[in-house]
Amino acid sequence: QVQLVESGGGLVQPGGSLRLSCAASGSIFSIYVMGWYRQAPGKQRELVAAITSSGSTNYYADSAKGRFTISRDNAKNTVYLQMNSLKPEDTAVYYCKVVVRTTAAGNDMEYWGKGTLVTVSS
Repeated sequence: QVQLVESGGGLVQPGGSLRLSCAASGSIFSIYVMGWYRQAPGKQRELVAAITSSGSTNYYADSAKGRFTISRDNAKNTVYLQMNSLKPEDTAVYYCKVVVRTTAAGNDMEYWGKGTLVTVSS
């Protein structure tokens, strides 16, 4: 079993910053991909940023480029999302997603966090 614990959400003013964290624990052989999604009221969930296990390949949604930075600490099985220059349209519930292999012979599995709310408002 793999558990994800998200933290760092909250209320900030436009132009402010937040740092989201997602720590994975449990039976983990390796983590291949870690990413952040968000879902605003009335909208479908969208991918914001993702990072591979090596850290050599990062993905950012167009709306996040230049403002958000994704990183990971493999020793802690933790992924971070540094969000700067936040805008009201960034308001959403942010979800952590990981793709892991629980055993050497097992298949890859996808896990989701429960989400953390980010509200950008003046």
